[in-house]
Parts: sequence; C-alpha cells; structure tokens
Amino acid sequence: MKPDWDKLMKQYKDDKTKLIADVDCTAKGQPLCETHGVRGYPTIKHGDPSALEDYQGGRTLSDMKKFAEGLKALCSPSNMDLCDAESKAKIEELQALAASDLADKIKEEEKKISDAEENFKTEVEKLQKQYNELSTTKDTAIADVKAGGLGLMKSVQAAAGKKGKEEL
Repeated sequence: MKPDWDKLMKQYKDDKTKLIADVDCTAKGQPLCETHGVRGYPTIKHGDPSALEDYQGGRTLSDMKKFAEGLKALCSPSNMDLCDAESKAKIEELQALAASDLADKIKEEEKKISDAEENFKTEVEKLQKQYNELSTTKDTAIADVKAGGLGLMKSVQAAAGKKGKEEL
C-alpha cells in the first residue's frame, strides 16, 4: 500500500484544498497518532483535522484516488459558510459552552465509543469461546464416528462394489 500512497501524495501535492500526507507513528509523529487514536498500521484518516475519521474504503491506488477526488471542505467552525442552518446552530450552541462543559461533553461521547468498543470486545470473546466449544464438540463427534467403524464400513462397501464388478 505504501507505494500507492506515495503516488497519491505526489498527485495531490499542489492541491490547495486537500492534504494527502503520511505520519510515522513510531517516531516524531507518535503524539499526533495518539491524539487521533491510531492503533494499527497502516491507518488512514480523513476529514476535519481536529476530528479525523477512519477511512473504510479500498486500499488500492484507484480506490484511494476515487475517494480523494470526492473529498471536499466540510462544515466546521472554520468553514461556517459550508454549514446548513441546523449545523450552524449546533456549532454556535457548542461554542457558547464553557470550555470545561464542552470538555465534559466530549468525554461523555468518547466514553460511549469506548463502552461500545469494550462491549464489542467482550461479545467477540464470548463468541470465540462458543466457537471453540462448538469446534471441539464437532471434532469429538467426527472422531467418535470414525472410531465407531466408518472407515471399516467404507472398506466393506468398496470391496463389495469390486466383487460385484468382478462377477460381471
């Protein structure tokens, strides 16, 4: 993916509205990666620099180029002219909050995400345990059938089939 990403960065290097860049999260870029929740590599983010979102599209050059072509400036506090009335009102409502109240709201919403991720992890662990139990049950059943003479039955059937052909 890195060679395709480098090509994409080159294609957009002079674009005034889109920034295609990379950050080394193992070196000087580590604080930036931590701020934006980068947990694995490679991770692609997009959107408002202060509220980046995970990219979920394909990883080929053509997929990423198609996505980049569709990017446009978003409604945000720095681009109020791009906002509809409802979005402007929401931004103004949030801007009117005290910094500590806004920070508390952000923490609440981030906790919802954290709780959803934790719930997902817990439920996947339960499913994995159930899968392991079902797999063991299946393997035991198959072993029991084979130990009960399935192979011998197949041998007898094959021998009877050979005997029937020899008589013709």
